[in-house]
Amino acid sequence: MTEPARHGRELLQEMRAEPAATPALWWLGHSGFAMKFGSIMFYVDPCLGEVRGRERILRAPLKPEQVVNADLVLCTHAHRGHMDPGTLPGLLAASPRARVVLPRSTAGRAFAAGVPYERMTTTDADLRVEYVSEAARAVVYSIPSAHPNTDWSPESGYPWLGYVVRFDGFTIYHAGDCRVYEGLAERLRPYRISVALLPIAGNNNMSPSDAAQLAEDIGAHWLVPMHYGTFAGVDSDAGRFIDHMLGQRPALPFKIFEAGEKWSLPVEAAAL
Repeated sequence: MTEPARHGRELLQEMRAEPAATPALWWLGHSGFAMKFGSIMFYVDPCLGEVRGRERILRAPLKPEQVVNADLVLCTHAHRGHMDPGTLPGLLAASPRARVVLPRSTAGRAFAAGVPYERMTTTDADLRVEYVSEAARAVVYSIPSAHPNTDWSPESGYPWLGYVVRFDGFTIYHAGDCRVYEGLAERLRPYRISVALLPIAGNNNMSPSDAAQLAEDIGAHWLVPMHYGTFAGVDSDAGRFIDHMLGQRPALPFKIFEAGEKWSLPVEAAAL
């Protein structure tokens, strides 16, 4: 099992350091990220618990009960790797003021996973959630994802979402599980994406070339691949992504994370 770059108390101390002047990201494995701006701390699709029936090849950088700093937890959809019943109850107990933002169609699944209804904030495409803490402010916009289709219904809305998180002049797009579909780039382009977190492995997600093309089409300053390397069978996808980027997209900046590694967005990534 691969050890993360930082984990446990050491990682928490790094997260608790001075307020982040530009957004900081930590990869938690799979599609999980922690995001900090100012004193605001968000978690997106954290999968930190045991996942039955799958061999974890990357140790989670944090245990659920160690996540004492969450303000919002954003879940893109109801699959276990994104709305993990082994993570959410312990995380919410450790961060008693945190709320879970999730597609409105998944509220029942979230409740079954251990999320009380009173701690949910449901959302859907073209809606937004705002969060303000001290001098910092964040706005979370919801974007339909396709896995492999958008599967919209008038009763339930969109079951698969991505989130555009805006911290002042910086915008971070987390696609969740998603294929490129007609109209996705047009939806995203007005947000002027600073960094796009895109899935490059697994069924019904993007290929490296799909992810790179979407990042170019929306004018993203940086591309970060995700949804690889955490569970057995997908540990070579990062190499294919790097080969594609160096060979076919040398002008597009990208970042490859180690689990538990911090990366602060460069000032020039601001979408001003």
